[in-house]
Amino acid sequence: MKRILLRSGKSPFDVVPVEEALHRDVIATNSGNLIFSDAAHKILTTPDTEVVSNGMRTDVNAAARINEEYDAFVIPLANAFRPSFEQPLQRLTRLIGKLKIPVVVMGVGAQAALDQDPTRLKAMEPTVRAFCSAVLEHSASIGVRGEFTEKYLTDMGFRDVEVIGCPSMFLHGDRLPVEKRAAGLTADSRIAVNGSHTAVRTGGLHRIITRTHAHYPNLRYIGQNLTDARQLHWRDVNSPAGRMTQMPTHPDHPMYREDKVRVYVDPVTWIDDLKEYDFSFGGRIHGNIAALLAGTPATVLAFDSRTLELCRYFEIPHRLLSEVPADLDPADLYEEADFSALTGNHKERFDRFTAFLDKNGLSNTFTHGDGGVAFDKKLRSLPFPAGVRPWNDTDPAALTSRFGWLQQQIAELDSHNAQLKRDLAKHRPGAKAAAKAAAVIPAPSIYRRAKRVVGGPLRRALKPGK
Repeated sequence: MKRILLRSGKSPFDVVPVEEALHRDVIATNSGNLIFSDAAHKILTTPDTEVVSNGMRTDVNAAARINEEYDAFVIPLANAFRPSFEQPLQRLTRLIGKLKIPVVVMGVGAQAALDQDPTRLKAMEPTVRAFCSAVLEHSASIGVRGEFTEKYLTDMGFRDVEVIGCPSMFLHGDRLPVEKRAAGLTADSRIAVNGSHTAVRTGGLHRIITRTHAHYPNLRYIGQNLTDARQLHWRDVNSPAGRMTQMPTHPDHPMYREDKVRVYVDPVTWIDDLKEYDFSFGGRIHGNIAALLAGTPATVLAFDSRTLELCRYFEIPHRLLSEVPADLDPADLYEEADFSALTGNHKERFDRFTAFLDKNGLSNTFTHGDGGVAFDKKLRSLPFPAGVRPWNDTDPAALTSRFGWLQQQIAELDSHNAQLKRDLAKHRPGAKAAAKAAAVIPAPSIYRRAKRVVGGPLRRALKPGK
């Protein structure tokens, strides 16, 4: 059987409790990552192929083991060509350079402003060039998200570049049924809205959210960042992003207090919940792709090149966030949205995507398997946690879950430190390494985190009049 190592935060079949998911950051800072990595996992799973998640680890020293245990390394990426991702890209390049197996990059993108000027990427061009060169030594071509990234790489001299979009859109193969189930939106319509911290802070999205919240009682904001999830589950605002009161995920925001915010750590529950909505809109590309995969109409408010190029390639209804008014009504977006090109040309794009896989020696479940039937059946049998919701209550069950997890962490840390002390006392081999580890893992760290994250919010929640 062929074994594929897939770069992803976790396997789609890993049921991870919310506390552990946030602690381990299985979403790799953004739950949108799991939308395309889960899709890639499903697509590549065939009767003759096993797919294994690497947990997002880029261990250069593991190259020999990877060469021995796997037949290919598949790397689904999003906006990887951006300055803040340069170091992870360099680590990936070093790992790829030591691999002897095929390496396939599936849907990488460059990030720039809406004007698609790549000037801000000039400084990291040597890193991008080294990465692409290393990949092309192990594969027939590189799959990119859209026309902007294609031009960015071809201008550097690369020729084996193919526009394939994002694997997330092919979760259901060549089917993508999206249709308006209502003639128009009303005050009773269920609407989902999404957006990045940047779009809220500098793009004016907060004004649109505020107005929509006032006119649509069934509005729900769906966050994606790890910061968002920690705000909901722990009321943790101890970061610059966490202190943005304009974000609906902040405990002081009215949508938080009204329980109208969610973050998902599993795509299956995310997509399932969006099936019950009438419309989705906002600046998050995968937040709206999740809606489309649920069959729910969606419009993207494009904020940068990464969202714009995917919208253009897949013909997803979109408008530029910079050009929409503060009093934007989602009913107008819903009315003007036309999904005929999105759905009508989907099979052609799917065929282009599977041709890319064929060229790079990868089978897919829709051509070479059961179309994902067994995958979906297994997914449906698992008890995934519901979406993370605001911590607004003092219900004993909610407290038990949180404090139980914290107590487990404390016990594990105490046990680990005790073992380190025993190793040092006996002067066993490796004592120096143990001493170094002990120096960077202070025993009270979990206690301090518990006090900071839970203590203050709990005192406020229990305060009379709350």
